[in-house]
Amino acid sequence: MVDKVKSDAAEALAGLLFDGMTIMAGGFGLCGIPENLIAAIRETGVKDLTVISNNCGVDGFGLGILLENRQIKKMVSSYVGENKLFEQLYLSGELELEFNPQGTLAERIRAGGAGIPAFFTRTGYGTLVAEGKETREFDGEMYVMERGLVADLSIVKAWKADAEGNLVYRKTARNFNPMMATAGKATVVEVEELVEIGALDKDNIHTPGIFVDRLIKGAKFEKRIERVTTRPREAKEQA
Repeated sequence: MVDKVKSDAAEALAGLLFDGMTIMAGGFGLCGIPENLIAAIRETGVKDLTVISNNCGVDGFGLGILLENRQIKKMVSSYVGENKLFEQLYLSGELELEFNPQGTLAERIRAGGAGIPAFFTRTGYGTLVAEGKETREFDGEMYVMERGLVADLSIVKAWKADAEGNLVYRKTARNFNPMMATAGKATVVEVEELVEIGALDKDNIHTPGIFVDRLIKGAKFEKRIERVTTRPREAKEQA
């Protein structure tokens, strides 16, 4: 059996990074992001990256630290509203951006992992999203052709894994991570818990180990809250 478990993020990424590569990074907002792997990528200084991710972290955390280090050339994303540096770099022309409707982005990634080169969707027809793309009529409705996405490397965050790379995600961390695990030429995973082979419920494995090349138990997880929203406390009744 191939030993997929590595000692740390640097070892897990060794030999996989190069300038100009495309990286898929899992997560939704700051939930379920592979923060240890992102930090290790920052330390290597690899540059001119195209990063496919729903968003780009926040200032000072997540993929935001790669922006700060000017390592990202282009983002393929759905939502970028929480990152001021992202806005500045895009408006100044230092950062390329390919915007996607969120469902379209998810399906492009899923299609890439399934070996589907393109598909048609009604989403975006008649808008800027459709500019320069093939359109076609089906059953009286107009559709836009979208290309499947693949990456040189997928970095993924999961909750639990065994040594064979079978993965279980937890709650919102299941957004984007599972399909990205299938769409990378190489897939590296960080997990919170590493368990013995056979310990995972076979009926509840979300990503089979066949898709995973290397994995680590994350050194630390900050699990920041992207935007704290609370309701006002009710005033105590007068005695």
